Amino acid sequence: MRGGLLVAGTTSDAGKSVLAAGLCRWLTRQGVRTAPFKAQNMSNNSVVTGDGGEIGRAQAVQAAACGLEPSVRFNPVLLKPGGDRSSQVVVLGRAVGEVSALSYRARKAELFTTVLETLEGLRADYDVVICEGAGSPAEINLRADDIANMGLARAADLPVLVVGDIDRGGVFAHLFGTLALLDPADQALIGGFVVNKFRGDPALLAPGLDQLRALTGRPVHGVLPWREELWLDAEDSLSYTADGVIGRPEPPRGDQWLRVAVVRLPRISNATDVEALACEPGVSVRFVTEPSRLADADLVVLPGSKATVADLRWLRATGLADAVAAHPGPVLGVCGGFQMLGRHVQDAVESGAGDVPGLGMLDVDVRFEVDKTLDRPRGTAFGEPVTGYEIHHGRVVRNAEQGLVVLSDGTPEGALRGRVAGTHWHGLLENDAFRREFLRWAAGHAGRTGFVPAPDTDFAGRRAAQLDLLGDLVADHLDTDAVLALLEHGAPGGLPVVPPAGVPPVA
Repeated sequence: MRGGLLVAGTTSDAGKSVLAAGLCRWLTRQGVRTAPFKAQNMSNNSVVTGDGGEIGRAQAVQAAACGLEPSVRFNPVLLKPGGDRSSQVVVLGRAVGEVSALSYRARKAELFTTVLETLEGLRADYDVVICEGAGSPAEINLRADDIANMGLARAADLPVLVVGDIDRGGVFAHLFGTLALLDPADQALIGGFVVNKFRGDPALLAPGLDQLRALTGRPVHGVLPWREELWLDAEDSLSYTADGVIGRPEPPRGDQWLRVAVVRLPRISNATDVEALACEPGVSVRFVTEPSRLADADLVVLPGSKATVADLRWLRATGLADAVAAHPGPVLGVCGGFQMLGRHVQDAVESGAGDVPGLGMLDVDVRFEVDKTLDRPRGTAFGEPVTGYEIHHGRVVRNAEQGLVVLSDGTPEGALRGRVAGTHWHGLLENDAFRREFLRWAAGHAGRTGFVPAPDTDFAGRRAAQLDLLGDLVADHLDTDAVLALLEHGAPGGLPVVPPAGVPPVA
């Protein structure tokens, strides 16, 4: 088999990433050599690859579903928003500059060449490439220079599955309207639909599926049920529950909970760092955006940020800076959050603000450099072996604290002073043995003597189990024969064109 498929969505967070991961897992189980691909991702949730670059986390998860190490080939263009109107552009794993929404459009032709060459190479090396779109293919204001949705499908002759989220309502209108807004050549590649996050009796949905097929000439290839276990590796922090709770907290092993408040910064990056804590029994993890929510927290976490100085200003403007500084319990800063905990941030690169005072909770100074640190180091922390990954422009230029981590060569990393800890390492909390010791440290400083860390939480196992569940959902709820037919033969010929079939150009 030599095939490719694009998974598009009616909206952001419709289920593109999870369906793509599920297809990758299911195909890999069938012995099909499969690779993921996303031409252009916009996310501050990224990872460092084995080949020394940076890609969106969703493609790293999809790579794991295929049994592959993450590679820059799986996400050739990554946009990392640093503000409301600007983003850092990462091409084949390396940052190449900043763009505005308008200036980026002028670069798309050049980037599209890179995208198509990368996809062509993957299709030569693998049996199947499962591509994930970005946003919606019906963003008609962006179609002329689209490189991630129908522009990619047309250029690479990819059949397309469109997935819609029924949980947010209006799924039939979303699916029909998405198709109807596409021009005839784009519509010809839409091979079918998938409904995601369905709760209830499938028999009640069946008449709507039949009517959608009658209206569009295209079948719904599957209805994926809502599964509350599917919360790991969310694309962004807005994907969690409405009240900010991360995961599904399990009862404690002891007689006390440990309550964790994670400050949801406006430009938060790698929000998934705290998901490993949320997998622990008796640990309640919640995103917060205002000072009162720290009042009953045991542990406060300042996560990563794509705009450290801007988010530090936001902390001060909201009163959260004072609340964090006054918090009597343990505080952990990760990457940008670690930089904020120091005495000074010297930034002539990201914000151009120069010397900015930090929160002063750690005796550390940070200076931003043009070159970005991308690394996957190893070391020990709290007496346990640890791994992680680093993605940052800020460098520690003075550190009067002991290190939180000791690198393999004996160099200290991060900082630890009493109840305050900081590190540039993402993924540190995913190390099971370290996480247990960290929870003991946090509970001790919080006075939670009745909290007992679970001895058997396996975070990597939890992630693998979620990927297996996604593969099971594809196997059990999708018409896999129809999916294979799309992969082998493309979209069927003679599909009807649904009016208005695109929109007339603006005069």
